[in-house]
Amino acid sequence: MAWTGRRALVTGAAGFIGGHLARRLAELGAEVHAVSREPGRESGYPAHWHRADLRDAQATARLFAEVSPHVVFHLASEVNGARDTGVVLPTLTGNLVTTVNVLTAVAGLECRVVLAGSIEEPRPGNGQAAAPSPYAMAKSAASGYADLFHRLWDVPYTIVRPSMVYGPAQRDLTKLVPYVTMALLRGDDPHLTSGAKVADWVYVDDVVSAFAAAALSERAVCQAVDVGTGVATSVRELVEMLFDIVGSTAKPGFGAVADRPLDITQLADPGPALDLLGWRPEVVLSDGLRRTVAWYAQRAI
Repeated sequence: MAWTGRRALVTGAAGFIGGHLARRLAELGAEVHAVSREPGRESGYPAHWHRADLRDAQATARLFAEVSPHVVFHLASEVNGARDTGVVLPTLTGNLVTTVNVLTAVAGLECRVVLAGSIEEPRPGNGQAAAPSPYAMAKSAASGYADLFHRLWDVPYTIVRPSMVYGPAQRDLTKLVPYVTMALLRGDDPHLTSGAKVADWVYVDDVVSAFAAAALSERAVCQAVDVGTGVATSVRELVEMLFDIVGSTAKPGFGAVADRPLDITQLADPGPALDLLGWRPEVVLSDGLRRTVAWYAQRAI
């Protein structure tokens, strides 16, 4: 009942998390307005599709004036963790400029803002470690602007910082879980790093639940929460689990690809999310990976 009649604007609704979130909100009874840079699509759930490039301040302002949302979930993003100068400008405009444009469009409206942050931002859970990538730096700056907009113009925001999200319908096959899964289903050998990196892997349905809860919690206004399991799992361990689930008798070829520089452990502190949102993860890694492999197995070519 909490979502019935609420207009929810989801940016990046054609993406992985955004698509799952828009569907969930529609199931909860919200009036969903889905935003993408691509033309409107058949989504399988009731939604009003809008085509807009949020890097354009005027286009963003027109969108918000048209929809007048009660809550905006800003997930439109340039997701690229590469460590090279070529990604600096795309991540700056795709993550920081779009956020500033959204916050500017919201100022003066009765609209709650839920931002997708990064687990790699400087935060208490990683000892305020410096951002290790242009992507994380842009996300960190966006968080700072959200705080500024609240202090100057009373924009109510909450930042949700998911750890390593995985699950069905992640169509970017360069990401680890879909890449390894599809390689194994096709009988190929995935090219892997050393597998030493440690991360906190969280299932997409759990992440969507956290975003929805963040929009309804008054205690979470002006707060940033990690969304993850709090369980550290190395890439090596995760890949070996995928090999077992698929039933591959081959041995993972770790070390074929160089490790990424400045990688830091991406371990969430789920305590604040439980306290402020009443949220906790429900899907354990082994179950989530089985569900994910089953989804891709139906689509493997």
